[in-house]
Amino acid sequence: MRRTRTVFLAMVAAAAASLALVTPASAATTLAGAWAPLNRCPVDDPAMLAADGVTVAALCLSSSAPSGTFTIGATTLTTGATDLQLGVLNQSGTYTTVAPAAGAVIGDSVDIPGGLLGLMCPSAIPFISDICRQLTNSPLNRVTATIQSAGAPTDFNLAAGVGTGTPIITLPVKIKLDNPFLGSTCYIGTNANPIVLKPANLARPTGRVVRFNADGTANATGQMGYLSLSGAAQGDSTFAVPRASGCGLFGILSGAVDLKQGLPSPAGSNSLVLNDAVTNLGGFQVPRNFAPTQGQQLSQRWHAAVVN
Repeated sequence: MRRTRTVFLAMVAAAAASLALVTPASAATTLAGAWAPLNRCPVDDPAMLAADGVTVAALCLSSSAPSGTFTIGATTLTTGATDLQLGVLNQSGTYTTVAPAAGAVIGDSVDIPGGLLGLMCPSAIPFISDICRQLTNSPLNRVTATIQSAGAPTDFNLAAGVGTGTPIITLPVKIKLDNPFLGSTCYIGTNANPIVLKPANLARPTGRVVRFNADGTANATGQMGYLSLSGAAQGDSTFAVPRASGCGLFGILSGAVDLKQGLPSPAGSNSLVLNDAVTNLGGFQVPRNFAPTQGQQLSQRWHAAVVN
């Protein structure tokens, strides 16, 4: 019993200390007019800057959804807004993706239903049972989940983006769980062992071409433009979900999270749905008109559209 109390008190102390480590996410760049959806495009990446517009064209891709659901086994989490952005290099119809330095995916944090009690309680492990008893009606019960990139996206398929049922991109992600008891390193999935999503359109989207001037103002004959696809949800039900790791002091709570949530969860037991997804792909309407420095000129126009 004394050892159980000692471990429990150490975790409480670590939980209190971790409250001071919570920092707000940095604000995204704001771009003017029609540029706005492309505000995290990695236009200054060396591979993007090197595009000549003829053999290789540099493009920007964004795909956002205001809400969705993420199901792991029998647990369904309502997601907040998510935003995927990439640079895309088009070499004669072969596409290579370039991720922003801070990661391709960002998402709003959402509350886990039931908090820590729902995530790992009840438990037959004595010191976890002690935590469970302390959490009832406590603000320390709250747990938030945030989706994050776990590596560079691959396998971008433009044709799949305008159709249905075929994966548009391969997207490695992890889910960060935040709670004072869980600490600052609690994840489901890791960079080495991520959740690998392959979202596809669940219905055929509606497409339109957006044309605009370099400053972002609308212009039907503007030199800038992108294909915008909307009106359809995207989803995936083929992915597996690995174990949790780094949860609690020395990772001691990871096993409790796994046990309660049924992790690892095999492919076919999980699903993702992104509601009302909007995807935009473009930059210069005719990239070859800006050869041989198309990538550099795309960067210059992107930066000129930043709203101070």
